[in-house]
Amino acid sequence: MKTIQLPLFPLHTVLFPGGPLPLRIFETRYLDMVSQCLRNDSGFGVCMIRHGREVGEPASTEETGVVARITDWHQRHDGLLGITAIGQQRFRIASVRVQANQLAVAKVELLGNDSSIELPDRYLPLVDMLMRLIDSAGHHYANLPRHYADANWVSYRLVELLPIEMKQKQLFLEMEDPLARLEELYQMLEGMQVV
Repeated sequence: MKTIQLPLFPLHTVLFPGGPLPLRIFETRYLDMVSQCLRNDSGFGVCMIRHGREVGEPASTEETGVVARITDWHQRHDGLLGITAIGQQRFRIASVRVQANQLAVAKVELLGNDSSIELPDRYLPLVDMLMRLIDSAGHHYANLPRHYADANWVSYRLVELLPIEMKQKQLFLEMEDPLARLEELYQMLEGMQVV
């Protein structure tokens, strides 16, 4: 298992591999982080906040997160820096240290690559639902590559787009098996009589 150092960006959201993440950057520590990521063509870690806030003191986070890579940046109308990042690989935090500027930097273990797994026919109704969700999801999904035959991709997009509690989304992120993730989603939606 590969171990790397990553600056952390704790958020009250869950990022998934392949998913878009638009952010407004205004704190100095994160402006510096973005600058360094762009300069070094490197990523940063996104973890869901367990305790604390997105601004101010470093928050405590969940142990499993996703490496994010910046794909676009611009100055927003409000004068702040706007970036779009794409989720890449899942990781688990081994240790965290807080720098003088209050940026948390973690030693992380990269988790197995989410390789493509063919979507079983049983879950085709979920693909129809996902297509509708993506069509209404807004411009961050407009140019996202589509992989409707890939169980991993379908399960991640469904979890990020469905109105599921963040703690549940985190549990889905931590699941290793995409078919188990899909089955749990399917049963959840079947229970709500949506599929």
